[in-house]
Amino acid sequence: MSTTADPLATLAELPGVADSVDSVRKSIDRVYGHRIMRRRSNEVTAEAALRSARGSAALSGADWALEEVRRRTDFSGDGEARTVGAALRLSAEAGQLLSVWRQSPLRVLARLHLVAAGGDAPDESVGRPRLAGETVDEPLIELDLPDADEVAGRLDGLARLLLSGTKAPALVTAAVVHGELLALRPFGSGNGLVARTAERIVLVGSGLDPKSICPSEVGYAELGRAAYVAALENYVSGTPEGMAAWIAHCGRAVELGARESTAVCEALQRGAA
Repeated sequence: MSTTADPLATLAELPGVADSVDSVRKSIDRVYGHRIMRRRSNEVTAEAALRSARGSAALSGADWALEEVRRRTDFSGDGEARTVGAALRLSAEAGQLLSVWRQSPLRVLARLHLVAAGGDAPDESVGRPRLAGETVDEPLIELDLPDADEVAGRLDGLARLLLSGTKAPALVTAAVVHGELLALRPFGSGNGLVARTAERIVLVGSGLDPKSICPSEVGYAELGRAAYVAALENYVSGTPEGMAAWIAHCGRAVELGARESTAVCEALQRGAA
């Protein structure tokens, strides 16, 4: 298939990508096959959402212990607390946006940024891509920042690509959405949180992880911020090897998320949830 017809499917043909896709599928199938999933899947989903938020917040500089995230109710304090609160809100919101995503990915991204920002009266830059001259607060990502015109064009291209349909595996599509949003950093803040939530929406909406029990954010946090940035640099390079390396990194994160939820299933089975 030509790159013009289905560029995502072309990425799926890169060396090593098929192996990543197959490994992810097997990991997810193992979790869904666990006996606990037949009667307590809602509990596994809820726990995965909490751990997903903790992992995403950690990548954005708020590396709190899981039990601290679980017990806290006020996230209006310092920057770390607000980051954790934003990650929790996004984790809760993601499942409500699946149908909208299929019709308007850009509308969902705007909504995710609003949710991440929080507050009753967000400023005018919240919920829309940045304009020329506006700055970005994304300390983890130090790559060159595309200008506003490039951001607008590439976001539009990404949306058209998603809406046109693809035969690419869900992992490939999710990895490209995640990588493109991190590379562009279209919003003034919270781009990492939004990008990882968008990846989650693709994985769930595609049917690969319909109950949202395999939190890739857990895997990214476990692999570490340095590995995350290095993998993103591979994506930004645009080379076949770089793209394949980024997809493999995303796949490994999903597998680690699946392993985390398997441990949750085992704990529930033992009565030690």
